[in-house]
Amino acid sequence: MAKYLEDAPQVIKEFLVYMESIMGRSPQTVSEYYLDLRTFFRYIMAVRSSLPTDELEKIDISNIDLPFVAAVTQSEVYDYLLYVSRSRPKFHNSAATTYGNTAKTRARKMASLRAFFKYYCDKTKQIAVNPVANIDIPKTQKSLPKFLSLNESVKLLESVDGKYKERDYCILTLFLNCGLRVSELAGISIGDINLDDRILRVLGKGNKERMVYLNDACVSAIKRYNSFKKEDTETHIKPQHKNAYFISRNGTRLSVMRIKELVKEHLDRAGLSQKHASAHKLRHTAATLMYQNGVDVRTIKEVLGHENLDTTAIYTHVVNDNLREAAEKNPLAKLGEEEK
Repeated sequence: MAKYLEDAPQVIKEFLVYMESIMGRSPQTVSEYYLDLRTFFRYIMAVRSSLPTDELEKIDISNIDLPFVAAVTQSEVYDYLLYVSRSRPKFHNSAATTYGNTAKTRARKMASLRAFFKYYCDKTKQIAVNPVANIDIPKTQKSLPKFLSLNESVKLLESVDGKYKERDYCILTLFLNCGLRVSELAGISIGDINLDDRILRVLGKGNKERMVYLNDACVSAIKRYNSFKKEDTETHIKPQHKNAYFISRNGTRLSVMRIKELVKEHLDRAGLSQKHASAHKLRHTAATLMYQNGVDVRTIKEVLGHENLDTTAIYTHVVNDNLREAAEKNPLAKLGEEEK
């Protein structure tokens, strides 16, 4: 059972159920909504009751109801944003923690509040005034995604070794060729792969399905892993995981966390840990290599499963920056200045 179904007060639970069952938000996204709303209402309850805000985790919000929510003011929201900006501990269980959430975290918290109050003000019309309607989302600094070069990608694949090298090579190949999210790769089931048509069915954000084309490298890696699974007599797949494609040594579906770990292990083995690369960076690598080799940005958008073209357009900036850096590093770049 989802955590919010056990702990959330009814006024929050109703919103969360709507977001997951009607709007199709993933369980992970709904869980983040819950945590953000819980922190917000703990803060509001603390302020209204003159309780210390440095012990929010101890505050019980099980009794908050619609009148409590309807009484939230714009001023209280601003005070909350100031609190998370300056005083919110980054690590609650550490004595050496720093304080103040990043702009990215504050933006996510604000997005959760917007969705919540929009539901009660616009959808159900149970609240007359939306206290966050005129509050802007905190601005975040957009950084260019980190990625591996073509040579580094080849080096990573060539360094794969170990008992489960066929499985891990297949995982890395799909990341680098298909640009999958970690959750998408972890969720692949046997029936999602059609080698005859060279198609992979992927369940992306918001439970949206898309089809990804499998090139020769992917097909070859999948066939090698399939042969390995047939010959593997030591791994006994648990009945409830029989449809999972990527299997752990314990016979269960590989988790998102384990996939992240094994990608890092192979990056370390390849000597690429200094690149601060990760499983998600391999998705960036796939997109960047596609764009560098002439794939249209709108096509990349469909491959990656982005909703907005603006999200994909960041890869054009990556390439432009690479071109600029290459020009600056040309040994003749400063010749004109020297002549002056």
